[in-house]
Amino acid sequence: MSLYKAESLQIFKIKEFRLFIMARFFLTLAIQMQFATIALQVYHEFSNKNEFMLGLIGLTEAIPAIITALYSGYISDHYPRRKIILAGIFALLLAAIFLYLNSEPLIGLFHGLGVAALFTVVFLFGIIRAFLGACMHPFMSQIVPRTLYTHSATWNSTSWHIGAILGPVVAGIVYGYNNGYHANWCHFTEIFLFGLALLFILRIKNPGLPGNVGPREPVMQSMRMGLKFVFKHQLILGALSLDLFAVLLGGAVAMLPAFTDKVLHLGPQEYGWLRTSPAIGAVAMALIMAVRPPSKKAGIAMLWSVTAFGIFTVLFAFSTTFWMAFAMLFLTGAFDNVSVVVRHSILQLSTPDNMRGRVSAINNIFIGSSNEIGAFESGTTARLFGLVPSIALGGILTVLVVLGIGKRNPQLKELDLTKLQ
Repeated sequence: MSLYKAESLQIFKIKEFRLFIMARFFLTLAIQMQFATIALQVYHEFSNKNEFMLGLIGLTEAIPAIITALYSGYISDHYPRRKIILAGIFALLLAAIFLYLNSEPLIGLFHGLGVAALFTVVFLFGIIRAFLGACMHPFMSQIVPRTLYTHSATWNSTSWHIGAILGPVVAGIVYGYNNGYHANWCHFTEIFLFGLALLFILRIKNPGLPGNVGPREPVMQSMRMGLKFVFKHQLILGALSLDLFAVLLGGAVAMLPAFTDKVLHLGPQEYGWLRTSPAIGAVAMALIMAVRPPSKKAGIAMLWSVTAFGIFTVLFAFSTTFWMAFAMLFLTGAFDNVSVVVRHSILQLSTPDNMRGRVSAINNIFIGSSNEIGAFESGTTARLFGLVPSIALGGILTVLVVLGIGKRNPQLKELDLTKLQ
């Protein structure tokens, strides 16, 4: 066990990986705080507590992310990835400034835009996220040796989830301070956090030059090559499909403002803690995986973890107390992180560098955008069938999808990551 731990910590000897992880943490913290604040603003200030509007937030982000994803992959594979990341974070910084000016009562700038300002930022974030999603993991792969890819995926996931823990908690506490709506304080904090992420990326010297050094193929041909690679590689396709349906159907987190209010009868502070409980579970699982990474039986671990994710989503739907809901969400996050680490390890180990941007972009379509589409699906089913039934149905369907993919993809069941290194 000490050997696994020593290997896991060895990666922190790499200075540029340390800088990357810090940038990843502050970027995630800012994004999670921003989206938690926007959800609270839409639900409490602009929609008369309509859960369908929460689903529209996800759809507004997903549409531009999907449309631009393949092109962002082409850009990532042909231009310096560090510059793309810097441009994306700077754009997010400008968006946070805009949100602050929109919500600060003493300034009064952009107040007339109302909820349109929030959805505009969400739409633009969908575009920015497509480019960041296509660059972040390929860039990380360029600053760590191949033998440490699984450990880099674990610590990258850990930094993301710690940011995801703190972001909604801070947003909930600040927004609901003294029983008020303080979105302006939240957005001001985001400006500072995006600035820190920008500074850490600036300190990384590696430009992240892609593997494509010859003549550039036409854009459409390049994007088709990325799609063809993924759909021919059954291991990658199986891992992406498994997580796709899990996040598409298990969209309980998107409904949390409504669930906290209408089922648990609690306020923004409790919403912040519930919103962050899956990330706390993910960090706890990441610490376990740092010592015992899911390597030799990675496929089995992935299938069982997504099954557990579905089961605990169903149990969350029937929670009647804060602590029961917190515990169920904690467990969904813990088991979800197993599949996240395995999937990222598969992508890193099975994809050549000159294809990593496009494959990451496709991963972003499968996983990133399905979160937002899943939020819309949850909002729609909540409106049609009720809040609790919609969450429970998503968990049940997730388990059924795992059974189907496990039966049709035996290669995934037999996955051993040590054989790919």
